[in-house]
Amino acid sequence: MTTDPRRQVPRTDTLLADPRLAGAGERLGRGLVKSAVQRVQQRIRSGEVAPEAAVEAVLADLPPVAGSLRPVVNATGVVVHTNLGRAPLSTAAVEAVVAASGTTDVELDLRTGRRGPRGEAAIAALLAAVPAAEAALVVNNCAAALALVATALGQGRELVLARGELVEIGDGFRIPELLESTGARLREVGTTNRVALGDYRAALGPATGAVLKVHPSNFVVRGFTRAVEVGELAPALRGTGVPLVADVGSGLLRPHPALPDEPDLQTTLAAGADLVLASGDKLLGGPQAGLVLGRAELVQRLRRHPLYRAFRVDKTTLAALEATLRGPLPPVQQMLAADVADLRERARALAARLVAGGVTAVAVDADSRVGGGGAPEHPLPGAAVSLPPEFAEPLRLGATPVVGYVEDGRTLLNLRSVPPDGDATLADAVLEVARRWT
Repeated sequence: MTTDPRRQVPRTDTLLADPRLAGAGERLGRGLVKSAVQRVQQRIRSGEVAPEAAVEAVLADLPPVAGSLRPVVNATGVVVHTNLGRAPLSTAAVEAVVAASGTTDVELDLRTGRRGPRGEAAIAALLAAVPAAEAALVVNNCAAALALVATALGQGRELVLARGELVEIGDGFRIPELLESTGARLREVGTTNRVALGDYRAALGPATGAVLKVHPSNFVVRGFTRAVEVGELAPALRGTGVPLVADVGSGLLRPHPALPDEPDLQTTLAAGADLVLASGDKLLGGPQAGLVLGRAELVQRLRRHPLYRAFRVDKTTLAALEATLRGPLPPVQQMLAADVADLRERARALAARLVAGGVTAVAVDADSRVGGGGAPEHPLPGAAVSLPPEFAEPLRLGATPVVGYVEDGRTLLNLRSVPPDGDATLADAVLEVARRWT
């Protein structure tokens, strides 16, 4: 007689009662552990796993955390990679998020025991970083900042905007559609490639709510072109009562030597903008957030608008933003500042380690990119490790996913977007793929 394999499958309650799995249940949740138990039971029925190895198989099947998002090594050379979560947080910001994740004094003045202003410390850090601003507020992303401004200043009125700045950015997101959804009317001026100061002046009237300047991000027009910059627009609007709002996009606080054409918050405000809008999770290097800085009267008007409540950020975002502004240089800024000679030396060392492990690898020069729509025409020189093209997919699917890119018949692992302490992880991932093939 043959034994029915179903009789050999350990009971669900027996497995869940094992101290090792009970501990995992306390950390990850009983439901998640139970699902892993059921998967292992099915593998036992099919003969893949021995019944006596059930607990070990369940433990191996469990994820490290209860969430499904996985840490990824960004070896694309794109510093701010939208598909990979944009800016990686600094250690200081991560620690601040952990500290703020429990019960906190986010809206309580501990001295008086009464309600206090929300996000006061983060706002103070933002104003210290951009002294040209009188006031600031934070919403959940830059699109929310633009929607709030368009609603508060332009609902039922006209927003004057250059036709060449009516752009579409990532994932089919279109600036004009967002603006029109708020109830504002768009007054387009100029042509796709050229706009003059007189075009703006001619568009102003009693129905004008604001003049908008939108940084076109990764859209560039070359050749017979003309634009009107904030420094030229601001004097023309002075005395009209029409606010000038500039969406600078990438969140660069001040001019950066590696990004000479990228607009920044401080310079834009100093040039005369009444409000500037930017992202917090791009070149600033912080959490996802929309930053609004400028004249106190306008910022207060936005803060008191009912829509602001819908866009308000949570305590962990405020904590991460403050720590990014006050703490050490965040990873994005470190990557931008990386020395090309250092990147080349890292690539040579990594390639040598891989060759010693039997992998065909060579250090090569390779340009990298800012990403996130920033500085699209300013590649950053750097270095990469070149591998055979068949490495790309298994590296993405490994225990520690590594995302590189295939170019000219080779897999490139660009080191500008990998912190120096990530080189060992990168090497281990490549060697593990090679070991599986042998």
